Amino acid sequence: KSGLDPGGAWHAWGMACLKAGNLSSAREKFNRCLKPPMDLNQLNHGSRLVQDVIQYLESTVKPILIADDDYFATLRELEATLRTRSLSLEMMCEGKIQHNSYYQECLFYLHSYGTNLSIISFYMRHDCMREALLHLLNKESPSEVFIEGIFIPSYESGKLHMLENLLETIDPGLESWGVYLIAACKYLQRKNYYHILYELQQFMKDHVRAAMTCIRFFTHGAKSYTELGGKQAWLLKIKDHLKVYLQEVSKSSGRKKMAFTFRKKMSATDVSRHINTVDLQMEVTKFLHRCESSGTSEMTGFSLPTLFGNNNMKMDVACKVMLEGKNIEEGFGIAFRVLQDFQLEATEVYSKVAKQLVKQQKYSEIRQLLKCVNESGAAAKNDGDNIILNCLNEFKNKKNIDLDNLIQDMDSDENKIQAYVMCNKLRSAYLVSVRQEKTRAVQLVQHVRQLAENSGDDVVKAICAQWL
Repeated sequence: KSGLDPGGAWHAWGMACLKAGNLSSAREKFNRCLKPPMDLNQLNHGSRLVQDVIQYLESTVKPILIADDDYFATLRELEATLRTRSLSLEMMCEGKIQHNSYYQECLFYLHSYGTNLSIISFYMRHDCMREALLHLLNKESPSEVFIEGIFIPSYESGKLHMLENLLETIDPGLESWGVYLIAACKYLQRKNYYHILYELQQFMKDHVRAAMTCIRFFTHGAKSYTELGGKQAWLLKIKDHLKVYLQEVSKSSGRKKMAFTFRKKMSATDVSRHINTVDLQMEVTKFLHRCESSGTSEMTGFSLPTLFGNNNMKMDVACKVMLEGKNIEEGFGIAFRVLQDFQLEATEVYSKVAKQLVKQQKYSEIRQLLKCVNESGAAAKNDGDNIILNCLNEFKNKKNIDLDNLIQDMDSDENKIQAYVMCNKLRSAYLVSVRQEKTRAVQLVQHVRQLAENSGDDVVKAICAQWL
């Protein structure tokens, strides 16, 4: 008469019937106020009313206890009991749920009015993980339901291995679980739970992604190559994963269709290239670890570069190896291989090293660098000259005798003139200019005269004018 919603009354009546133990009458009353959710895959446990019903029914059921005699079992017997219980999980679940009217009642309400997540969570609460997984598969629930309802509760309660065993039992190839497993990996990565992620990737036999996680374990948080030296076991694990992947690819290449659709793919060429990178990183790590331990390392201001970064970082590795040895020659071989393997811009790296050597006032080392570059067999004609030109600006004192010596070591007269001009040594630029072929000499001397005039160097200007 008053037009009020009768839902609350029906719900209260239903709860009263439940408490009185009249289950069939309760079903009838609840049928008038409970409604199934619009979307069964929504990430919640259904309406508050349904949750109240389930909560009451679950609280009414007495937990199934181990028989009294079992409390006095020896440790060995207890271990055996636990082992058989985990193996016969399916039987235990069926026994507990099928032979208990209150559990059956919970399932009736959940299937009639609950979400898939609420059903799965119910199974998980009562140690029926297999039923939870089968429900997930049968209803083709999205991966969020798997994460929320099964995966998070499993690892939080230390049952990840049990989950893995069940996934494998239900589908030995794991193909049905591919979408769910990849979603779990992404979730763990977002949360920075890399140890659980690595464990899961190994279970999935996803060797390429497992190798990538090992790279993170190797590089993350390290402040020095001494630290990286202690983490070399991860490099061996990366290699192991990549080698196993290569074996699997070669085995499956003969078959008509490639299995393992959810595992990360990579061409055999790329995998071999990555194995070479790991080998080279091991050499770099051992070398730099030794340099840091023996105290020859003087590098500061560099972040900790590895060969797993981008090309700029790889170039930093090559610089670091050359600069941190006892001398340039000691690390040049490894640095040269880094430059060759990754096809890096060699002159840019050598110039960077030369600039650093000027700052450290190690002028003889620059000579040694030029010697190594020329003897490497991969240097272009003007590489040595370009390295000197690139480091001239680092000289604070342009009258430095070592600077003169470096310029005199240059191969090309044109480059020498350019270097003298850069250092404002116009007289020296004039002396090299007049040695050139007549037409070219005239052009060069005119240029030097103009520079002398601009800078107010009347002496050089007069010499140039007289020669011209």
